[in-house]
Amino acid sequence: MTRIVLTYGLISGLVTIGGMLIVMSFAGHSLWLGYLVMLVALSSILVGVKQHRDQALGGVIRFWPALAVGLGIAVVASLAYVVIWEAYLAATHYSFMDQYAASMLAAKRAAGVTGAAYAKAVADADAMRREYANPLYRLPETFLEIFPVGLLIALASAALLRNPRFLPAKVRMAAA
Repeated sequence: MTRIVLTYGLISGLVTIGGMLIVMSFAGHSLWLGYLVMLVALSSILVGVKQHRDQALGGVIRFWPALAVGLGIAVVASLAYVVIWEAYLAATHYSFMDQYAASMLAAKRAAGVTGAAYAKAVADADAMRREYANPLYRLPETFLEIFPVGLLIALASAALLRNPRFLPAKVRMAAA
């Protein structure tokens, strides 16, 4: 089980961060595309739980053990995401939040926000930059970007895969 959790968790974390970096490079800071990448990458939870059910447990698993495997994969994926994101931030001299705040303020300005409303947006952006500079704030926030998605997929996977008729294990024919 540990091998499955580590393997699928690391794959999911790497795919998530790779997809996020590609999305940021081409589509800017799209929240919906980012969560779509997470959803696709974290589908490895279903694959990992199914593999554990089929190979280690003979095609049958109960809800709680399935949930435990799914949560393990989600935690490993989330931790991998945090570590790789921190490496990315260090490699880019922690410029992400400055660029994000600048794009957020540019969008406000393009939308015609002026005066006190724009001053409030600037103050909010400055506060966000200060908070994000603190690793005790940034690390848990980064973890919580991805983990709830993994939790939902783990719950759905456990609920679906506890039924042995859902994606049944392939029966191997003995050679004659």
